[in-house]
Amino acid sequence: MCLRLSQLKFACIAQLFAAIVCSQTVSATGTKVTVVATMPLPDVNLPASAVAVPVQFADAASLENSGAIDLPDFFNRRLTSVYVNEVQGNPFQVDLNFRGYTASPLLGTPQGISVYLDGVRMNQPFGDVVSWDLIPRNAIAEMTLMPGSNPLFGLNTLGGALSVRTKTGRTAPGTSIRVGGGSYARRIGEFEHGGARQSIDWFASSSFFFDDGWRAASPSKIRQLFGRVSWKNQRSMFGFSSSYANNSLVGNGLQEARFLARDYYSVYSKPDRTDNRAPFFNANLSHTVTNRLNVTGNAYYRYIRTSTLNVDVNENSLNQSLYQPNAAERAALAAAGYSGFPASGANAGNTPFPFWRCIGQSLLRDEPGEKCNGLINRSGSTQHSYGLSGQLTRLDGNNQFTVGGAWDVGVADFRQSTQLGYLNRDRSVTGVNAYGDGVTGGNLDGVPFDTQVDLNGQTHTGSIFAAESISAKRWSLNISGRYNRTGIHNLDRIQPEIGSGSLSGNHVFARFNPSVGITFRPAESWNIYLSYSQGSRAPTSVELGCADPAQPCKLPNAMAGDPPLRQVVASSLEGGFRGEFQSRFNWSAGLFQGTNRDDILFVSSAASGFGYFKNFGKTRRQGAELSIQAKLPKVMIGGAYTLLAATFESPETVKGSSNSSNDTALSGARGLDGSISIVAGSRIPLAPRHLLKAYADLRPCKKFVVSVGLNAASSSLARGNENNRHEADGTYYLGQGWSSAYAVTSVGARYQVRRAIELFAQVNNLFDQRYYTAAQLGATGFSSNGDFIARPFAAVAGQYAVQHSTFLAPGAPRLVWGGARLRF
Repeated sequence: MCLRLSQLKFACIAQLFAAIVCSQTVSATGTKVTVVATMPLPDVNLPASAVAVPVQFADAASLENSGAIDLPDFFNRRLTSVYVNEVQGNPFQVDLNFRGYTASPLLGTPQGISVYLDGVRMNQPFGDVVSWDLIPRNAIAEMTLMPGSNPLFGLNTLGGALSVRTKTGRTAPGTSIRVGGGSYARRIGEFEHGGARQSIDWFASSSFFFDDGWRAASPSKIRQLFGRVSWKNQRSMFGFSSSYANNSLVGNGLQEARFLARDYYSVYSKPDRTDNRAPFFNANLSHTVTNRLNVTGNAYYRYIRTSTLNVDVNENSLNQSLYQPNAAERAALAAAGYSGFPASGANAGNTPFPFWRCIGQSLLRDEPGEKCNGLINRSGSTQHSYGLSGQLTRLDGNNQFTVGGAWDVGVADFRQSTQLGYLNRDRSVTGVNAYGDGVTGGNLDGVPFDTQVDLNGQTHTGSIFAAESISAKRWSLNISGRYNRTGIHNLDRIQPEIGSGSLSGNHVFARFNPSVGITFRPAESWNIYLSYSQGSRAPTSVELGCADPAQPCKLPNAMAGDPPLRQVVASSLEGGFRGEFQSRFNWSAGLFQGTNRDDILFVSSAASGFGYFKNFGKTRRQGAELSIQAKLPKVMIGGAYTLLAATFESPETVKGSSNSSNDTALSGARGLDGSISIVAGSRIPLAPRHLLKAYADLRPCKKFVVSVGLNAASSSLARGNENNRHEADGTYYLGQGWSSAYAVTSVGARYQVRRAIELFAQVNNLFDQRYYTAAQLGATGFSSNGDFIARPFAAVAGQYAVQHSTFLAPGAPRLVWGGARLRF
């Protein structure tokens, strides 16, 4: 009993709590992992201590304990050197970054991480993007994050590769149902069932995730199905899996800093909706020919249908006179039956959201592209991906040799259109009968307003690869290489003839990428590793379709031109130390450097809001990593720190109209179009220099688990501040040119009521911090009170300046949800 309350109060409460709740068992919070997959296809594994990079591994239990809703969320919480940018504003559409390299669902984002699901590359043919909502969360068995430019993972492996394996009936037997709900009308439902009988096993799962979103008008609807059946005997295994996703995501993007300070939940314009439909089929085979020889292969087919609706402010209207209809417009309005339009005197003071000139110009078909302040952008794409791969592995004592090949085909049809309209007070847009079709949209500075795209892109990639692993008592040597040949054929259905302004073109990219790594074990408890590798990425159809500086485009609104781009080549060098003590304490410390040549970047052009893809001479991501993990009887604790320096290593001049240090502003003409100069050593935007993570899984008893996590990042520069010199003046340029440092805490708990019933609860952003994961410089169309404003400044030499500001990606406030899991 409690004898001295002043000294034993906490201990007595803890004993009382344990006596009440501790009698059943909650699954373990961590497992020891000794082997990792070193290739996309299964059955080629090596001890982690023999892999010459700091590979990171996690299983389904780790994913469950973290309380994460999807893969990027989990990686951001637990894995070293991982951080996210919530540019789109939807939790399922984040940019996943690892050491400054990105896997993103957004076209135009430089992609540098390859993602595999059961040996199938998930980077899509059109833009190499990754749709995280298409990966079924509750079907995941394990995940491996391989650092560096490992050539065995094929194209796009510039900074890392993520390999995900799904559950089977043998690894996840039984049935479970998980239901829950919480903040912002969140509803969660999951079902799993797995089993085996003799040589057959099966697994099926389904899940849904609905919520209204914490930001204004930002709901999500996630619906996923997954199924797998396998046949296995002593020498062979054949498996077939399929999945289907039917999702609708609304992420209304960045918001201007002024309005976030006033209303953290607000949006700049709305809606920005993405609908994904995606069936996926995969067959895999493994056969043991002899005790030393094994054959593995797979064949897959994937279909993705995506449609988007994106409402924007028309930046071409910001320096125009939009308020008072002229005589021709008034006559056209009257002839069309409109009334109530002003005969004179309309201005920004009495007309905060102008629309009459937009309607009048749509009738005249003269300049609606300049006089309408809103855009409604629509796009639709269908992507067919199919292919096969196979490999032969020979084991000879401590040697392992693998040789194989792959053939992948991607066919993408992409269509997009723009409708002009006018902004409403609620930040929506009402469309008018004017489009970016070169006719009804009129002219922009004498050039027809035409944003139509109807593009067919076909990609064929063939590759061969080989890997040799040699192990001795204290040494391990890994040598590998892969040759890729990619052919891309673009057909512009609007202007099919190859030439200026056409998207049509034929391109071939080929390269052999090598890798070598060595580990040395001075003692059984620790080892040293050193590796060098190369990877490459061929330009995609979308990049080749928007690569002409003379005809820039605004993704995802338009593409034009087709000059050749060079493929990106990345070289990675790593070295470090790591160790393990009695399977309870793990640590790792290392240095890394990744250098990209001919990086493909989307840069701004002289046309406001537009840009194009181009090769950038050289970029570099380098730094240091430190991670530790300790497993004690009733607690598992861990932490990681990353020092990251992501820099441009070549001089370059790019457009930077929203940057206060552009050449036009420095000459005295602020607020107009201008360029900025990048020098070697300039920091790359959206890459924080410091990352810190700490977490703990506490088990006061076997029945109860509490998980606590801290995720912190230092400030990062805004896009548009590539020269690192932007400074706000409070008039023409508003807001800082970076997003501030932040630290966010989460806590979750699981409680086993009975053997078959488990309760769970999760609180993200426990202290309700307001923080921002990304920033971007851009022109703003609103005054400080939230009204639309055009021509905010008087003309100088016949030119009207535009006000520019910093736009931020706000992180989610405190979110609370919970529920129950039933197991049978």
